[in-house]
Amino acid sequence: MRHNKKFNHLGRKTAHRNSMLANMACSLIQHKRIATTTAKAKALRKFVEPLITKSKEDSTNSRRVVFAELQNKEAVTELFREISQKVANRPGGYTRILRTGFRQGDAAEMCIIELVDYNENMLKETSAKKATRTRRSKKAVEAAPVVEAPATEAAE
Repeated sequence: MRHNKKFNHLGRKTAHRNSMLANMACSLIQHKRIATTTAKAKALRKFVEPLITKSKEDSTNSRRVVFAELQNKEAVTELFREISQKVANRPGGYTRILRTGFRQGDAAEMCIIELVDYNENMLKETSAKKATRTRRSKKAVEAAPVVEAPATEAAE
């Protein structure tokens, strides 16, 4: 029975899949954005987000755990120095998947996976939206009296 064994094998053996995800995670950490297929991006998201969460606490043990997964000293240093500082206040959801269409050769669905806090274009849009948006409670709307024009003014 295959109870609770639900993850994408990506058509690879375990060792190949683990090394591929580790290489993709290192590339994502170093370049902040990579282009890949949607299936690989979804598998990479499950792989890299716990590592980013682990990097928020800069201890020897967390560095060893992350290095055991990535096997890349430069990527671990980048993750603990820069990325963990940017995502310190974020409770999760460190990556974003943007679909880009289909690959010409085999029609595989392609996408871009990126770190959320490093896309300047999206950060500008969200800050502009937050500045112009106002919230009004229902109590304030109900409390405001509705003024109707007198019948004499309406006739003119």
